Amino acid sequence: MTFETWAVYAATVLALMSTPGPSQLLMLSNSGAHGLRKALATAAGDLSANALQMLAAGMGLAAAIAASGFALAILKWAGVVYLIWLGVRMIRNAAPDDPDVMGRRRDMSPGSLWRQGFLTSATNPKAVVFFAALFPQFISAQHAFWPQFLILSITYIIMDGLFLSAYGAGASWIAARFKGAAKAWIERIGGGFVIVAAILLGFKSVARQ
Repeated sequence: MTFETWAVYAATVLALMSTPGPSQLLMLSNSGAHGLRKALATAAGDLSANALQMLAAGMGLAAAIAASGFALAILKWAGVVYLIWLGVRMIRNAAPDDPDVMGRRRDMSPGSLWRQGFLTSATNPKAVVFFAALFPQFISAQHAFWPQFLILSITYIIMDGLFLSAYGAGASWIAARFKGAAKAWIERIGGGFVIVAAILLGFKSVARQ
């Protein structure tokens, strides 16, 4: 793989990440509610799903999923339902004066946060289409497949990890400066963003059918 090919790929990934998607909005919400350190489990879940999606693309499975309108629609609507449920729960849990809610918020395990990140990314058709349609375009048939695959995969994971960490750090910094009702409203807004992302994802599904 030449440096020019890698640079074009990195620019493509950067363009893809320039607009916040469901995973970034989830990272914002979890970082605001639980702090950056704990919310890194959400980023780890997202990157784990991305790694599996890239492996599927490398093996040709993602292309088959993308070619099936029915399979892609199932992925899309599963993501819509999950994100709406998650956003509603975030809004309902934004109650600073409820000791039970505060206890649940503190007790949320890294595994739960990882699962949220994994499911949100795994059901996002934007990632499936990207890896199935664009990812193979940067792999040359004149060179060994797996070294190129690893370079592209590691590049994506590093860039995505940096973006998620930056979103999380910003949300955590802002949330740390608000207490009580103000912090609760920040968390409600975060839940609202997740619901908006789900609705937009649903409209895109309808528009393409």
